[in-house]
Amino acid sequence: MELKNQQQQEQEQEDRIETGAPGSDGVVEFDERRAKMQRLRAEGIDPYPPVSLWDTRTRIADLLAAHDPSALEPGEHPELSYQIAGRLSSRRVHGKTAFLDVRDLSGAIQAVVRVDALGEGRYERILNLDIGDIVGIDGRVYVTRRGQLALAVVECTLLTKALRPPPDKRHGLGDTGTRYRYRELDLLANEQTRELFITRHEIVFEIRKWLNERNFIEVETPALQSLAGGAGSRPFTTHHNALDRDLYLRISVELFLNRCIVGGMENVYDMGKVFRNEGISPKHSPEFTIIEFMCAYSDYNDVATVTEEMFRDVARAALGRTVIERNGEEIDLAKPWTRITMRDLILQRTGLDFMESTREQLAEVLDEPLDPGASWADVVADIYTKKIEHTINQPTHVFDFPLEPFPITKRHSVHPELAEHFDAVIGGIELVSGDTELNDPVDEWQRFVEQRQRRAVDDGDVPHPNDEEYTRALEYGYSPTAGGGMGVDRLVMILTERDTLREVIPFPIVKDLQ
Repeated sequence: MELKNQQQQEQEQEDRIETGAPGSDGVVEFDERRAKMQRLRAEGIDPYPPVSLWDTRTRIADLLAAHDPSALEPGEHPELSYQIAGRLSSRRVHGKTAFLDVRDLSGAIQAVVRVDALGEGRYERILNLDIGDIVGIDGRVYVTRRGQLALAVVECTLLTKALRPPPDKRHGLGDTGTRYRYRELDLLANEQTRELFITRHEIVFEIRKWLNERNFIEVETPALQSLAGGAGSRPFTTHHNALDRDLYLRISVELFLNRCIVGGMENVYDMGKVFRNEGISPKHSPEFTIIEFMCAYSDYNDVATVTEEMFRDVARAALGRTVIERNGEEIDLAKPWTRITMRDLILQRTGLDFMESTREQLAEVLDEPLDPGASWADVVADIYTKKIEHTINQPTHVFDFPLEPFPITKRHSVHPELAEHFDAVIGGIELVSGDTELNDPVDEWQRFVEQRQRRAVDDGDVPHPNDEEYTRALEYGYSPTAGGGMGVDRLVMILTERDTLREVIPFPIVKDLQ
């Protein structure tokens, strides 16, 4: 049975080679590398040995930083010994000496292999390594004649045998779809991609640090929900077998954070994945990272200020600068943002005051027939999203949207047709959506009823049972609070000056291969 399983696995592996997956030079090279692996095993050498280098390995960047080659004599320095590990990226042989380039995440160093130091047998075994193999090296600091810092090899151990060669760095991986589908190869071939995801990590780290330093508490809200609430997007549905009930992957985390504040917490946030069963575009992904944060005893103007300060400080900490470029313009996140109401913005761009216009008058601005079911608020939103938002390049807060699409947002104190809602926009992309939270449970109940009736989800005139849970929570007293929801992937895209979310999401959803 074991032999059959092994043969089956080997056949499946060969079948994968026949498909011509990226990074492979085909069956011939795969077979050659596999033959080497089998020879090693026949000689009693494990090509995938157990490894424990956690306490002994030195990162290559740290080794290079520790020594100035100009302060050392050329040649080997036995008193300076190190152990490194990494991938073999290139090899050059000159007679009885070989030069290996070994790379880990932090950098690369040249390893000098000499037959007179290792003997013929060990020297030949090292030369038998393939590009892409992962090795561990014990060595001594060595300064080359050109004054470069290297490592003279005392011992070289194969830690992982690579059965496929790495992608050709000179010619890349071809189309971007291949890079997204086989991200591990993109990371192998492109240093810029590795640096991008390190920068992403630093941005995410600095966001959390910024909030934590201001007494925000991170709360982990459920990803499986009885009702996907807090936003108007279409959810993904799944089924829980033990409970025999349908559940939804979350589209937002706002309602649970608000319930935490009812319970006596104040400044809270959650950062994690949300899932929206909708389209894919350069600025939309069905799975993305969001952070929602709630500020107690605040309104939406305060959240706009928090957004400005967070972006400025995170950029400075993660990038070392506040100036970025977008659409050919320089953007300085350290400067105050433009603040403008949607009413004034649409008036500037179209000459229409939407507060004084009918939906039919507003629809004339759009280059498309008016949907008979579209409300006045829908037409206003279409004018903003289709005609204006993508033209806003410099950092801008747009305030006071029509109330209808925001059932958990407080009504505007002067104009009850509007919501105390704002969007923070850079480069034509909404990065933060912020609100003063509705804390009137009676108004909230009625708003949920109206929302359900508009969507025709329920036949009756009562909210969904889980909406009732939320309004019941508000009846215990929800302190005045404002909050914001930020697309982390969009912020990374803006700060790293990329053009599509698929560049900054490590493993984006892509179409199946045909």
